[in-house]
Amino acid sequence: MMEWLNELAAWAWARHHNELSWYIRPLFLLPFAYFSYRRSGWGIAVTLVALATSMAWFPAPEHPAPGAIEFLAAEREYLLGEWTLAKIAVALLVPVMLGGLAAALWQRSLIWALVAINGGGLSKIVWSFVVSDTAGAMQLFYPAAAGLVVVNAVVLFMWRRRRVEHVVPSPHAGSTG
Repeated sequence: MMEWLNELAAWAWARHHNELSWYIRPLFLLPFAYFSYRRSGWGIAVTLVALATSMAWFPAPEHPAPGAIEFLAAEREYLLGEWTLAKIAVALLVPVMLGGLAAALWQRSLIWALVAINGGGLSKIVWSFVVSDTAGAMQLFYPAAAGLVVVNAVVLFMWRRRRVEHVVPSPHAGSTG
């Protein structure tokens, strides 16, 4: 069983070098936000499973980018190294951010939702510069920044659209036909 788990981990890790997975991962905040707003525990759970497995969805690249190799080596060293209280606190930022985002949208708070989204995204970017060299961190910066821009734009667009739908009366409202 242990051999099979090691093979599975190696298979997934090789696929994690495909940068398409790095671009798609921040976009999981969109269905997570949607299901949080809709108060759907099942939707949130399915999104979290998809997020956790997404690193292995794409084929392993034949020639991974040197920055990707550097960043993932630093990430692996960080994850497999000694777990201090500070490292545990940093690791807890992910569930705290996701919990904060879910709670904010469950309570219909756009401001707190954006705080959670941007706080989480910016924390990931800063963390990448702490654990990796500049080349590796910049490899992560582009997908993380692009993800933040897209997620913020979609959340703001949907929030505004929803507010307009609730404020603007239907053209047929009040008509007696």
